[in-house]
Amino acid sequence: MTEPQDIGKLEQQRREKLERMRQLEIDPYGARFDNVELTQSVRARFDEKRAQQKATCAGRIVLLRDIGKLIFITLRDSSGTIQLGLSKKLLEGQWELIKLLDLGDIIGAEGQLGLTKTGELTIWVEKLTILAKSLLQPPEKFHGLADIDLRYRRRYVDMWANPDCMDRFKKRIAAISTIRSFLTAKGFYEVETPMMQSIPGGAAAKPFITHHNALDIDLYLRIAPELFLKRLLAGGFEKVFEMNRNFRNEGLSPRHNPEFTMMEIYQAYADYNIMMELTEELIFLLVEKHCEGAKIKFGDNTIDYSRPWKKVSYSELLKEYAGCDIHDISSIRKKAKSLAPALSCESKSGGEKADEIVINELFAATVEKNLINPTFVFDYPARLCPLTKRSCANPQFAERFELYIGTMEIANAYTELNDPDVQYENFIRQLKGAGEDENTFRSLDEDFITALKYGMPPAGGLGIGIDRLIMLLTGAASIRDVILFPLLKPEKI
Repeated sequence: MTEPQDIGKLEQQRREKLERMRQLEIDPYGARFDNVELTQSVRARFDEKRAQQKATCAGRIVLLRDIGKLIFITLRDSSGTIQLGLSKKLLEGQWELIKLLDLGDIIGAEGQLGLTKTGELTIWVEKLTILAKSLLQPPEKFHGLADIDLRYRRRYVDMWANPDCMDRFKKRIAAISTIRSFLTAKGFYEVETPMMQSIPGGAAAKPFITHHNALDIDLYLRIAPELFLKRLLAGGFEKVFEMNRNFRNEGLSPRHNPEFTMMEIYQAYADYNIMMELTEELIFLLVEKHCEGAKIKFGDNTIDYSRPWKKVSYSELLKEYAGCDIHDISSIRKKAKSLAPALSCESKSGGEKADEIVINELFAATVEKNLINPTFVFDYPARLCPLTKRSCANPQFAERFELYIGTMEIANAYTELNDPDVQYENFIRQLKGAGEDENTFRSLDEDFITALKYGMPPAGGLGIGIDRLIMLLTGAASIRDVILFPLLKPEKI
């Protein structure tokens, strides 16, 4: 990487070339450039047995070898690279311009296709057009721990300096397109619900707060679209989904970004078993279509997506990995205390944490790290699930599952609670159990209760974290690797 003290001198050298272009009456920032073909397409159509094949490509110079009267350039676009051959004999009238080119410049090239003596497909350029002069020196290499932060900050460099980065985001785009096609084919409607809400709901998370001047009210960037999507079920839609941003004013980590992409799906007359089937079918399709085989490397593990996937209850896993019976709260608290300081049975205010919170924190500490291959964890303690219908067989448990892959929670699904009275009681209990900070921004969503009073059909609901799913499909180590512009602390000036 270029040292900071050298950047000024190198930029000045490039500016001198920029000025020389202008003296030659050449616009260094170009104009419309027609008939551009992607390099991948050129490679696919080339036939070495056929003469007189021409190509027009445009992209960025990522390699430049000047050997006097012959210059070879590697040109990169979004699909790949191709070599350009520039001969002084053929380009005598443009040679001064060509000598002003630098790594990072964006150019257009037209010419005949052919193979070099080493068999490299090459465009032997007959006309070259400068489209944008690069004033900053590109990185010599863009990898390693020292450059990680810079790669996130300057994604616009990372994408062309590191082909794996571009490929990862192209895979993300393709996977999202597959998801939409899959759901649309099954009769789901894609909808949009408010991102600014007067009452944050649908999840237990701290929201970002903003203010609407005209109405003089505080609003919250949504933490989940759930309650609005359920309103659509009450309104008559049977199958809906939304894929969009959620915002949670919480910490940063390799698996958390305050702004993230979530997909939520709701199907009337279904339950969490239907959502389980839908989830497995969808994710396996993504693996089948966008990955090479059913076994994918992720960190230190190789995840096997072969079907059918494992299904095991929450209480069974707690027994297996924590050695605790879910009904024996004293043994659970004793186990949690033994894991201190990682776990604590006391709240920040000094009192004891609620039983269900201790149980869930113990589950996270002892069980999650063991869930590598796709595993559906079902039947959660009911008090952890205020929006979920309780099991008819045992009301202490809720009809909820979470899907874990690679030790990460990827999906969360419920048999949705549609009884307005029970929902109201759950909301009240949730408010009373909230800490002081939460009481400053959270209030009861009376309108959602009203929607339930009009009648919402029994339904299954599902949420999938798209960013984490793309991490798995691409083998990315951090959520920042799959978000084009992740949140970062501002650079010091």
